[in-house]
Amino acid sequence: MSITVVGSINIDIVAQTDRYPSRGETIFGKKIDYLSGGKGANQATSVAKLGKQVSMIGAVGNDFHGDKLVDTLKERKVNTEFIKRSQVLATGTAIITIDQTAENTMLVLKSANDDLLPEDIESAFSKMTHSEVLLVQMEVPQETVIRAMELAKKRGMYVILDPAPAEGITVKALDYADVITPNRQETKHMIGIDVNDIETAVEAGRTFEKMGVRNSILKMADKGCVVYQNGEWEHLPSIPVTPLDTVGAGDSFAGALACAISDGYDLIEAAKFASIVGALKVTKLGAQSGIPTLEEVDAFCKERGLTYYGLEEKTF
Repeated sequence: MSITVVGSINIDIVAQTDRYPSRGETIFGKKIDYLSGGKGANQATSVAKLGKQVSMIGAVGNDFHGDKLVDTLKERKVNTEFIKRSQVLATGTAIITIDQTAENTMLVLKSANDDLLPEDIESAFSKMTHSEVLLVQMEVPQETVIRAMELAKKRGMYVILDPAPAEGITVKALDYADVITPNRQETKHMIGIDVNDIETAVEAGRTFEKMGVRNSILKMADKGCVVYQNGEWEHLPSIPVTPLDTVGAGDSFAGALACAISDGYDLIEAAKFASIVGALKVTKLGAQSGIPTLEEVDAFCKERGLTYYGLEEKTF
């Protein structure tokens, strides 16, 4: 089974520092890296590193960074034939600062991502075959996301909506999602509920159900997540790790979730696998370079005594 990702492709300029500067203050940082990023490209990379076939639909500029990002996706075995080269906008850029606690702040310049249009989606879908899962986020135009979800539903594809970032969310997208995976900020932005414990997560799941989305995974960072399905729920605790870089953790989670669903596993098992992949990601630097392979996930599980679907069939 294959997976299609519609979303952003960015160059990430990542600066590491002991602390964030105050407004108007100049301080010295520790290190800077230029890395491949963008929520869509991160999620496609996650899928590919976990061994699944994946196609990326997105847009980059006709420039050096665009060339590099596409080449990197190809190297990671992502199908790039549906990536548009914008003739009017430069490649998207994210300026990221990471402090000593591994917390990050981002300034995202969408640029060429805004040139991914509904007609580009229609063209790509007309050429695609045998894709069963669609994974989308909100860093490209809303009408583009909606069109992708509409076409996916017509094909009977399973649609996963990662409603991020909060600023880009449109409630209309909920009409087409089979499952949504918001974090605390995104949930509060959409429905006004501050998810800070299991009780508020369940309340949020019920609210989303009333809005038409029966399945949701409410992410609570170090408090784990709550999987809500058709009025039932289960809490999955977080996996304790020492964080290095939280950038891309949610994208790793989303990609892993798509992989498990494409394999036919239920949402609980899929979320368990996604939680393991997301936890391992935060121990590594780089939104894409830090995404673990399936072999690394298996080794991590062996070391920690963790299990996920299919792992019992493997030998180390």
